[in-house]
Amino acid sequence: MGVKTSIKHSQIPKAYHAYPLIATKNGVSDSVYLLGECYVLKHFEHTHNKEIENEKRLLTQLKSLCVPQVVEQFQINSKEVVIYTQLKGESPVEPTKEEVAQVGAFLKALHKKTKGLKSSNNKLFETSKLQKSIDRLDYLPLKKHFSSLNITLKNDGIIHGDLFVDNAKFEANKLSGVYDFIEACEGDFLFDIAVVAVSWCFKDEILHKKHLEVLLKSYDTHLSRSTLLPYMQYALLYYATTRYIHKRNYVTLLKQYEGLK
Repeated sequence: MGVKTSIKHSQIPKAYHAYPLIATKNGVSDSVYLLGECYVLKHFEHTHNKEIENEKRLLTQLKSLCVPQVVEQFQINSKEVVIYTQLKGESPVEPTKEEVAQVGAFLKALHKKTKGLKSSNNKLFETSKLQKSIDRLDYLPLKKHFSSLNITLKNDGIIHGDLFVDNAKFEANKLSGVYDFIEACEGDFLFDIAVVAVSWCFKDEILHKKHLEVLLKSYDTHLSRSTLLPYMQYALLYYATTRYIHKRNYVTLLKQYEGLK
């Protein structure tokens, strides 16, 4: 975590020289800086312009929601750099039921706008891609859990796919923004809500059932826990595999998977 590329004021447009350039620990694969309290600068280490153009178009389509907007794009040493409007507030440490409800309502509004939309981004969350990754890793717990899954993912529209707690902010107990849409792609809306369920409704390995109930009601009053369960299992397995590949903590996610009933 933390910045991968050191950036100085002399490397960015003069319009931003008056703002403090503050390195953050937010970027896992990219370098993220704050420009005072107004903007966020993101130096993409591996992402290409096609993905950035996808994100720009999507954020424009979602501008009525609490999402950032792209202000400027340029390059530093042939790498793409984007300046976004900065969202106020902080990411919660332990989400409350009220915060979970607001995220569920946001996702409902997001899916209403993205239903049927197409994206040229790779469909990251397909079962065939996950199976290839697990087969290549040849790690028995992942293979065992994947073989027991019975799920067929639909293509409902564009999903966020990564709405973990650190990709949302709250100010004065109200959702002030959701960000990091760079890998948003076509996928299953139930998978998208399942990612929120596994990241916002667990405390360590324990599922907060009341949090999950609130999430389900805020998204769709007819959505049941039993319907969402296989998608939650898939989301946990997908991100456990991703973390295993990148040598991050995957054990907690596997324990959460094994505890789901």
